[in-house]
Amino acid sequence: MATVISAAGLARAFQTKHGPVEAVRGIDLTVREGEILGFLGPNGAGKTTTLRMLTTLLAPTGGAATVAGCDLATDAAGVRRACGYVAQSGGVDPQISVREELVTQGRLYRLTKDQAIARTAELARDLGLTELLDRRCGTLSGGQRRRLDIAMALTHRPKVLFLDEPTTGLDPASRADLWELIRRLRDEYGTTVFLTTHYLDEADALSDRLVIVDQGVVVAEGTPAKLKLEFAGSIDASLQDTFLAITGRSATPTDAAPVAV
Repeated sequence: MATVISAAGLARAFQTKHGPVEAVRGIDLTVREGEILGFLGPNGAGKTTTLRMLTTLLAPTGGAATVAGCDLATDAAGVRRACGYVAQSGGVDPQISVREELVTQGRLYRLTKDQAIARTAELARDLGLTELLDRRCGTLSGGQRRRLDIAMALTHRPKVLFLDEPTTGLDPASRADLWELIRRLRDEYGTTVFLTTHYLDEADALSDRLVIVDQGVVVAEGTPAKLKLEFAGSIDASLQDTFLAITGRSATPTDAAPVAV
């Protein structure tokens, strides 16, 4: 399969009053077309900083990367055309309807009004939002809002979808629904998914391959089964035990959601 994301030595330092802080110290990774990649690490490992660099929201201070063949440094607009991004907090306007939000997003991507309306209907059908189109965004449940966030990120049919902790705070049923949606995006549309999550059951269930980072560098990568066997001694080991063996720390925040079944 073709490589969709490639990074070599990707780094980001921040200047503070106490001196420079290296949030990401040199990330090397590749992501293949149609792959769900789980990008894991303890708090402060550099996951979100890396994701923000790959989506052009933050300029690297070192290294290089391409997304869908577009270079971060020389073709940021091309990267943005190729990717969709769902942030941890989302970004919908609670005062307007789901329909208005999706049509506006389409217009921002330079669709004509008719094209934006048609794309809204298509996304609503595919993501289970049709009956919610005339509801104000502020009245949606957590799971419904996350589906809307993803619909907005898919407006321009991106090759790569970046999801930053998409199920944080969701109940088990909503998490399970979102897992199924992520699988469908890969299986039916060939979308490459770059997923960060603190929930290791989620990473284990969804990811074709895992990249684990700690202190701003990649410390392990491979399929869940490969990492379990290599670091925990058995493919039947939990990913939590495997993660602890690799990093010595837990990936799960104290406010972790219940496990979806």
